[in-house]
Parts: sequence; structure tokens; C-alpha cells
Amino acid sequence: MHTDPLLNNLVTAVIVINHDLKLCYANSAAEQLLGIGSHRLTEHSLGDCYQELSVDTQLLMSAIEQHQGLTVNSANITTLDGNAHILDITLSPIEADNDHPQGLLELRQVDQQRRIHQQLTLDAQQQAAQYLVRNLAHEIKNPLGGLRGAAQLLARELKDDEQREFTDLIIEQADRLRNLVDRLLGPQKPTQHSMHNIHEVIQKVLKLVQVTLPTNIHLIQDYDPSIPDIEMDQEQLQQAVLNIVQNAIQALATGGEIRIKTRTQHQITIGTLRHKLVLALSIIDNGPGIKPELMDTLFYPMVTGREHGSGLGLSIAHNFARLHGGRIDCASVPGQTEFTILLPVKG
Repeated sequence: MHTDPLLNNLVTAVIVINHDLKLCYANSAAEQLLGIGSHRLTEHSLGDCYQELSVDTQLLMSAIEQHQGLTVNSANITTLDGNAHILDITLSPIEADNDHPQGLLELRQVDQQRRIHQQLTLDAQQQAAQYLVRNLAHEIKNPLGGLRGAAQLLARELKDDEQREFTDLIIEQADRLRNLVDRLLGPQKPTQHSMHNIHEVIQKVLKLVQVTLPTNIHLIQDYDPSIPDIEMDQEQLQQAVLNIVQNAIQALATGGEIRIKTRTQHQITIGTLRHKLVLALSIIDNGPGIKPELMDTLFYPMVTGREHGSGLGLSIAHNFARLHGGRIDCASVPGQTEFTILLPVKG
């Protein structure tokens, strides 16, 4: 069957099937959805391309044979790689001879649209929260500088070393608060970027954490070596990955495993921009999971689920991803928490 190459630019997954549900064509979005290359897809029937689908395949076959259209809303699919999605499915008959009827399947990811909407809402809320925090931080830094200066002047006048201990304590705590405020403010504009490979960044992070890594926590590396270099601030992305990995380590108080996985994804929307190719760096742990009430505010500054946590690690990681034109997704259930850093690949 002749197919328009423009179909590969669609966000919607498009598949052409015959009356036996054998695949005749699949566009790039369908490959991405099902996690199978088009050359392999067209060697199989539709039922071989997923684990579960909440649509009776007999219904699809009958519609194709009778040249009828069909629409199914909010169908559940579990792909061969274990990913679950919610789809709106539309089947349209294709003009062909009666002996070889075909149908065009459109699979629209409802969960992806919800995720885009949630991300835009989250970004707006975060920007408001960060604006508030920045203003508050500036208000704190001004009197803090005066307090530190006064303590230094007082220390010069004091002859007694015991009394000087108190001024030293004031200066030390003022410096600690200033560092906290500086971390809250963080960089707000993109820095100078250069071409690097994401695996270099990951390996530097692993060298840092392995020094103090508990023996009951295992790191698993699952990389796609074909991922091209991307423009980045190496230090910023290293800090972002380190913050998430450290969170995973702290979540595994009784031990477990952390899987660091790199893949590419196609036709992904970040904010309002759609990218043909993005890098997906996933950090997955098998810990207890994140409390549901924290999920909506997880990347806000000063929000933490740990008793002694600062609540800055994920906020900083999210900001660094944003400065690279990317985003961070999180999915968590007891036994699996997955943070995915998505970064555009230019080419």
C-alpha cells in the first residue's frame, strides 16, 4: 500500500491493517507507542504487538470486512514492554477491492494529552511559587548581610575568646542561611552549553554516589549506546541526575535496586513544543513509593517527604531540566518509582 510520508510527522499513531488484522503500515508515532520498529511491526498481526487491549479484536475484524467505521473511547492497552496507556481508537475503512479490505486505525494517547495539560498547569504553578520564593529570598538576604556584618564588627571589639565564639556562631549560621537562599534562587537563565554525551554525565554521578553507597543497594545500568550527544551544561545536568539518584538511595532505607536507563523517544511534546526526538533518562527504584498527596507538589521548593530533607533537590533538578528545554516526569506506586528526564535532541 502507498502511504504518505507526512503521516510520520503526526503525533497520532496510525496503523493500516487488513481483515486478518495483519499490519500493512505503521507510522513513527505507532512505533513509539508500541515500542516496535516498523520493519518488525509489519511482520506481525495486531494481537502480537501488545500484552493486553480492552477492545475485542473480533469487533475490529468485523468492521473491516463490512467496510464500517468504529470508535472506541478510553481503551486500555499494555504494550509488550509493560507500559500502560489510555487510547481513543478510531477505525476507518480504506477503499480497496472486496477481497482484500483494509482499515486505518488511529490511536490517540489520552494519557499523553492529560500529561501535557498537567505539565503546563504544573509549570504555571511552579513559576508562581518560584517567583514568591525568589522575592522572599531577596528579602531575607538583605538583613542577613547586615546581621553578618554587625557580627564581624562586634568580633573585632571583643577581647574574650569565649565571647568571640558567639559571634563566630552568628557568622557561621548567617553563611549557612545565605547558601540556602542562593540554592533557592538558583540560575534562572540558560548558561553556556556545549556538546556532550549523557552517559558521561551519568558515569560521573555514579562515581560520586558509589563512594558512600550502602552495600544493600545495587545500581543497574541500562543504556542505549546509540544516543547522540546533546547540547548541555554538564555540571547542571550532573547535579540534576545526582539529586534524583540520591533521593532514590534515601528511599531505599532497607535496600533494593536503582536502574538507570537511557532511551530515545519520538514525537514528544514538552511544554508547547513538539520534538521529533528526545532523550529519556529514567531513574527507577523499587522502594516504597511517593505518598500520593505529595505528587502534585513534588517539584516545588521546600516540599519533602523526609523528616530531615531540605525539599530543594527535585526543585533544582526540575529547574535545570527546564533550562535545557526539557522536563521531568514522575510515576510512583509502591515497589516502583520512576523519574524520567526528557531532553530535546537537535538534529
